[in-house]
Amino acid sequence: MPAGALRRSTVRPTMTTTPPQNFLRQRNSVVTSRTTSQALPAEIESDSGTRADKREVVWGKTPAGDVFRVPATHDVLTALFHPSYPKSHFDLLNLGLLGMQLLLFFFLPYSISRPFFLCYFAFWRAAYDAGLGWVLTQQSKRKWVVREIQRLGWLDEKRRPAVRNWIRAQLVGKMGKDYSFDDLPLEYNTWLLFRQVVDVILLNDFLAYCMFAFASFRVPKDLSLPIHILRWVGGIALIGFNLWVKTEAHNVIKDYAWYWGDVFFHQFSHLIFDGVFELAPHPMYSVGYAGYYGLSLIVGSYPVLFVSLTAHAAQFAFLVFFENPHIERRYGKRKPIAQRTPLYRSSPRVKTIESSQSTVPSPGRNSPLSATDTCTTPTVTDGETATESDALATEPEGQSDSKLIQAAILQSGTFTPPKRKAGLLAERKKTKERGTSQHDLLNKYFRRDTVLLHNVDLFRTPDFMLLLVTLYSLVLSLLPTLSSQAIIALHFAHACVWCTFHCFGLGLLLRAQSESKFIVGHFLKNYHYCPDDGGNGAIQEAFTNWKSLYNLSLCMTYTSFAGLVWKTYSIPNDWTVGNELLRHTLGAILVLLHIWAAMESYEVIGPFGWFYGDFFMEGFPSHLEYTGIYRYVNNPEVLSGAAFFGLALVSGSKYVLFLAIIRYVSHWWFLSRVENPHMRKLYGDSLRKEAGFVKVIKNVASKNARILESRAGRHAPEIRRVAKEVKGTFDKVFDETADVVEEFLAKSLPSHTLSEVVQDTKILLQQSRERLVITRLANDLSSYETAKYKISVVPTSPDGTLRFHLGEHITIRWQAPYLHSRRDWIGIYRVGANKSNLVTKTTSLGMWVPIHDDEWDGNVPLGLDRPPTPSKDSNGEVVFKGGALPWLVGRYEARYHHDGKHNVLSLDGPFEVYVDKPPAFDFDSIRHSLMRIVPLCLDSDPSLIPLSCWTPEMQESLDSNEDRDPDDFSFWSERQAKRICTAIKQTFDVEYAPEVVVADANLSALANRILVSKELLSD
Repeated sequence: MPAGALRRSTVRPTMTTTPPQNFLRQRNSVVTSRTTSQALPAEIESDSGTRADKREVVWGKTPAGDVFRVPATHDVLTALFHPSYPKSHFDLLNLGLLGMQLLLFFFLPYSISRPFFLCYFAFWRAAYDAGLGWVLTQQSKRKWVVREIQRLGWLDEKRRPAVRNWIRAQLVGKMGKDYSFDDLPLEYNTWLLFRQVVDVILLNDFLAYCMFAFASFRVPKDLSLPIHILRWVGGIALIGFNLWVKTEAHNVIKDYAWYWGDVFFHQFSHLIFDGVFELAPHPMYSVGYAGYYGLSLIVGSYPVLFVSLTAHAAQFAFLVFFENPHIERRYGKRKPIAQRTPLYRSSPRVKTIESSQSTVPSPGRNSPLSATDTCTTPTVTDGETATESDALATEPEGQSDSKLIQAAILQSGTFTPPKRKAGLLAERKKTKERGTSQHDLLNKYFRRDTVLLHNVDLFRTPDFMLLLVTLYSLVLSLLPTLSSQAIIALHFAHACVWCTFHCFGLGLLLRAQSESKFIVGHFLKNYHYCPDDGGNGAIQEAFTNWKSLYNLSLCMTYTSFAGLVWKTYSIPNDWTVGNELLRHTLGAILVLLHIWAAMESYEVIGPFGWFYGDFFMEGFPSHLEYTGIYRYVNNPEVLSGAAFFGLALVSGSKYVLFLAIIRYVSHWWFLSRVENPHMRKLYGDSLRKEAGFVKVIKNVASKNARILESRAGRHAPEIRRVAKEVKGTFDKVFDETADVVEEFLAKSLPSHTLSEVVQDTKILLQQSRERLVITRLANDLSSYETAKYKISVVPTSPDGTLRFHLGEHITIRWQAPYLHSRRDWIGIYRVGANKSNLVTKTTSLGMWVPIHDDEWDGNVPLGLDRPPTPSKDSNGEVVFKGGALPWLVGRYEARYHHDGKHNVLSLDGPFEVYVDKPPAFDFDSIRHSLMRIVPLCLDSDPSLIPLSCWTPEMQESLDSNEDRDPDDFSFWSERQAKRICTAIKQTFDVEYAPEVVVADANLSALANRILVSKELLSD
């Protein structure tokens, strides 16, 4: 049953099928019919009225729109086993196969019957779930069964009269007097033929399972008599329950849904989902298999139980891979994403909608903004009652009522912001103030929340801690028993990882924040904030998560180091022997020095300096204060590292000493390459070059040097030279060490900034994706006049240049010989992506259009034999639009390909895809650019684009009760939101996640967001 709702009727109508006994079908209830909004012909209405006293006449409709009367059908068991019913060849085949199973069961030895019937049942189960599933999927997607019947001519009296007469004989004998083979459409007769094949599969599948179960019968030992009685009673009860479920389900859905009639045609009738469909979801796939487990109880066999579980799982696979997708295709309702439907209406208020030329809506909107409504199909399951549900629409929703307007737009493929006349909207100035919508509430309280490990963002500290705790739990659970040396090595590696992450990992992150606002940009890109906050929300969230991440890393650095010390430390037996007491004393002094320096530093710089607030908040009032410990040293963090060397003295371990050296070098790199460059950028010349301690030491050294020179006499020049060389040597060592570390990091990363790393990765993935294609070549080109193939790109600009705005439709004219292949296609590729002009070796990435659209179903050619006609096959036009367009600016070329292959018969180009960048980065300019970009990305659909972008012709059809904001827009899919993100990136050089654009869904809010982002991320 489709996940949709059906409205309860006061009287259950009588269907055309007889009461069923077929409990063999394992299928959930597919919605079969409803009263459509489309009026039935007068003949149907009058006929239904005159026959009301006899029975309700059910009408069907083919995909082509032909309406016909649906004849009555008989259930399979009655037609197959009742001697008075005529038997078709399919019935005789079915009876023969069933009889063969019974004979084999009685005559085969026990050792052979079990494996034979197991394999036999597996064959019919595969024919059901895999075979029927594949055939029905093809029929659902591209009417494959009907097309094959047409192609083979089985029902064509002129092409295959013998086959047609044979099929007619098989069907007429199975039907009643109201059936007329010649008057009914091809789809219905194909369905009748298909259901006879289904009967063969279903009955043999059922009997093969029973034969396998009976062949596996045994009496379990060591069970008491009451247990045996309970086993049989329970098994019989489950089998009886199975029969009741199938019978009740068939009473509701009838043969039309039982045999997937909605895959072939549509039937007008009422259907009420009650009874067994209120018992459980998908009752014919879930509780409808209770008989399997009942028979497993009776025969007392574990192999039968496991085979039952496997067969039941295969049936659920049939549900997931065929039934549910078919229901979504057939009955699914498209619901716009980000459509703001008020939860409650506020009091009416007069609101003036001004022309976009005279007055532009304010940059900020006071309404809360929110996440995505992604309901694309009805949400009611087949377990719901009819009173809780509504009638299912069998035609997809979401299509605009103003089709003529949309057709005019789609014909040109271009969209220019409308130039309204003065007072054009004056006739409908009165609207209602927009109430709170579910869309706004969702995005106010939910923003890519982490569910298990979905939506994990390592820049959010809670997510980072979640992964950390999960990883530690897994490591502790999987850690084997280790030796003492292995445990010490593990603690060393653990502490080294945290030390490296704290200095280099967070250092690179801070440097990227200093250079390009990388952390703030990440939150601006991926999370929605109120457009009125001026970007403060992103800054606050970025800084808050940074503080938590930094504090976590600092604590883990100290904790892991202390853990290594604990594992390597042993209490001396005699404190007076050797240097034990001295090592512990000096170590304790260094630890206390570390604690004192850290406390003094925090007292001077406070939390703002401790967490590097000047990397995030440039407007925060801050100034350099050389007080406290900073009177003596510029970087007291160097003293804060004394504890590591102190603990190395205390432990006496080479591991701890080596880690202390690594920590010192890492922190020194952090100071010289991250913190000091940022300080110089912020404070410039006001930054003190030498601290008090350094000045005093230098003064004392200079004074002593002069005294020494005065006493050295003629050796003074030599002493000065040696002193300069020693000083230069130390400076050189420090500089070379810094360069080596910097070079190592530069080689470890493909770029100098994290943003460049991400961008380079995207480019590499794009290039590799373009090459993921298997080139297929034709071997029949010699039979075609290749010189007569020609394509040309139709220009749209007034000057005739081949330039197209991003999202603008691209029309290509083609010319081909009379007998060209109907599977020819045209693709668009970047200039230079293919080295050869004869063969295409890169994928089109979806940028292709078939010459004859009716010959293709998606990416699959149908291969129908249709004779070409001179009027259609000599030349024509194809239009690239929507997903077939290139959504990246650049230079492209068009290629004409032969017969669904990659042989190039003609090409044209290059042509350019561009975007109009605003002349200035102010609110009005950005909004005006968005007024062209957004409609093009939304396929110029009037039901989606903002009212402020409507043309005068579109505004004439504007509903006076329309209460949405003129700048609001919505989406049919997230793909359209991704297009807007791509266009914004290329136009304004600001990157957003689709969720952010969906949350805004408003021109003014989006323009304000772009403006704020540019201000925040600019240097």
